[in-house]
Amino acid sequence: MYVDSHCHLDHPSLSTRLAEVLASARAAGVERFVVPGVSPEKWDGISRLAAGTPGVFPAFGLHPMLAARYDEPLLEDLARYAGKAVAIGEIGLDYHLSGVSREVQVKAFRGQLRLAVRMGLPVIIHCRKAFHDLIGILREERVREVSGVMHAYSGSPEMAAIFMEEKLQISLSGTVTYRNAVKGPLVAARIPLDHLLLETDSPDMAPEPHRGKVNEPAFLLETARAVARVRGISVEELARVTTANAERLFRMEGWMV
Repeated sequence: MYVDSHCHLDHPSLSTRLAEVLASARAAGVERFVVPGVSPEKWDGISRLAAGTPGVFPAFGLHPMLAARYDEPLLEDLARYAGKAVAIGEIGLDYHLSGVSREVQVKAFRGQLRLAVRMGLPVIIHCRKAFHDLIGILREERVREVSGVMHAYSGSPEMAAIFMEEKLQISLSGTVTYRNAVKGPLVAARIPLDHLLLETDSPDMAPEPHRGKVNEPAFLLETARAVARVRGISVEELARVTTANAERLFRMEGWMV
């Protein structure tokens, strides 16, 4: 059994054919799905999806692309939803974005990290071109007390080791399968198995040979095969370990909406 540790099943490209998507996923051995929110408009739909769909686990957060919307009322709403979540996320820093200042992103990120620590919830972190600032903030906000995951990790093995010191898991996506991939396979080969998660980030970042198509959880198996090949282990062993890691991080056993 696999856990897709990050998939946007609420996206219209997936939600409009959800029964088909879930059936294909389960046929591929993907049985559990962490669905992170990125905006307040998404939170209610994800909550209802999780309540009505076995194997779906919700997370709620404000993505850095929307950081300008952050304020105290929004944080209060997030706290209410987070009471029925497995994590706070997707949150983070994205310095590749235009139109959202770094200062605004940092304010929203810190506020949500503090909420996660206060509520004892792990965090799902998005990061592009901001790794050094991110690690400093994680340390200052004591994120190691609640742990979390670097979603769709795109950094180096050396930076991954620093994040692991802060009690964060490293999640690999379909980019590790790309023919021109360099960092992804290196990370896959070097990080300890007990720090590894797998994800699709559906509907984005479809792996080979589905690149260019709408991504979906069933395609997680392609990423698993690539990672297992790099590590020299079976896909069955990889499934066992990464599923255990996800279940432990998100406290899936016994979780109820």
